[in-house]
Order: sequence, then structure tokens, then C-alpha cells
Amino acid sequence: MRARYLVPTVYILFLLLPIYWLLNMSFKTTNEILGGFTLWPQQFTVANYAVIFTDPTWYMGYVNSLQYVVINTVLSVSVALPAAYAFSRYRFLGDKHLFFWLLTNRMAPPAVFALPFLQLYSAVGLFDTPWAVALAHTLFNIPLAVWILEGFMSGVPKELDETAYIDGYSFWRFFLKIFIPTIAAGIGVACFFCFMFSWVELLLAKTLTSVSAKPIAATMTRTASTSGYELGLLAAAGSLTIIPGAFVIYFVRNYIAKGFALGRV
Repeated sequence: MRARYLVPTVYILFLLLPIYWLLNMSFKTTNEILGGFTLWPQQFTVANYAVIFTDPTWYMGYVNSLQYVVINTVLSVSVALPAAYAFSRYRFLGDKHLFFWLLTNRMAPPAVFALPFLQLYSAVGLFDTPWAVALAHTLFNIPLAVWILEGFMSGVPKELDETAYIDGYSFWRFFLKIFIPTIAAGIGVACFFCFMFSWVELLLAKTLTSVSAKPIAATMTRTASTSGYELGLLAAAGSLTIIPGAFVIYFVRNYIAKGFALGRV
């Protein structure tokens, strides 16, 4: 019986090893990190975290990142909901081609759109704002959200719509009060993937911001000094970036499991 749990236990420990090592480094000085290999801090310090929580350059990076990630997630899912409903319930000329075209936007690398977005947002005054990054990320997240939600919506019988109309429900009343709660699992999965992509994406976030809206990922790339990179500070910043994603995973974990079970995610 013990051998049965040995392999998964070893596998889980292997997956957790990078996270532990990141936390281990965050409580060390750069000199100790470069000085040798140790399984735990020999000179335990929280100075790296103190810098992050007291220096506006650092903690505002997290605030800026959360701002555009939340804006992007709300926009992407709000736009994707009616679009996915149209693809799942109606048949029109070119519907399959349009659906495939949406997915091709998700297939393109962000570097392709970096320069056009930079010129466009500089011209309209959105450069170096959370909205610039949030709107840029919708190009990738809306197709993903539409694809996920369409799969969940197609699993809901059309008789539900017809019954609601017979009972006197208007479309938006039916859509908001009956249909959306029915596909709550799909909305949770779509929010999770939109949040994750926007949170970890670096190229567009770094290109479309400079000072006021600079995200934490861009801040972490600017820690070089005359003595080299501040590795302990980088490790502490990296450790803190895991927390928002962990919170999101905790709240939508059941929805993600249902999404995998339905075969769409």
C-alpha cells in the first residue's frame, strides 16, 4: 500500500521543489546565494521583502499588474459571453470560418502586435496606462474565452431557452438569471485562463508601459546594479507573484475540474 503512494508523492515533491527553492533564495542575501549551495538560509533575512513593501517602485508594480489583469478578465469574459452564445445557438453564413479566425488570433505570438499597439496607443493617449495592456490582452483572451464558453453553452439543451421564452422571459432576463448560472463552471474556467495569461504575459506589458503603469514583471527585469543582479530581491518578488495566481486557482478549482471533465479545457 505504501508503494502505491510513493510515486505520486515523489512526483509532487519534484513539482514543489522549484517553489521551495525560490522561497529559500528569497530569505537569503545575494552573497549567500552566490557563495555556495545550501538547503536553507544560513543567515535568515527578510530585508528583500522589506524592500518590496516599502519601495513604491516595487509594490506599485503589483498594483499595476492586478489593475490591468482584472480589467482584462472582466472585459474578455463580458464580450465572450454573448459571442459564445451566438456561436452555440445560431447558424449563419461563415460562422465556422469566423470561429476559426478568432482562434488564429490566439495562435499568433504577442511580438507580432507589439509595435502596432505601441503606435496606436501612443497616438490616442493610452500608452503607459493599465487600459493599454488590458485592451491589448483582449486580442488573445477573448478568442480563448469564446472557445471555452461555446463548449459549455453547447452542452446546455436548447429546450431551456425555448421554455424560458414560453414563460415570458425576455432574452436578457433569461440570459442573466437562468443561462449564466447554468454555465457558471464555464465562466469560472474562462476567468481563470484569462487571468493567468494576462498575469504572466511580459512582452506587451513591458512594451506598452514605461513608468506610471509598469507591471511587476517589467520591474523584475531592472534589478541590475554595479555588483550584478540582486538575486535575493528577485526571488522575493517572484515568490510574491505566485500569490494572486494561487488565490485564483483556489476559488475556481472546482470549475477547472468540471471543465476538464467536460473535455473542453
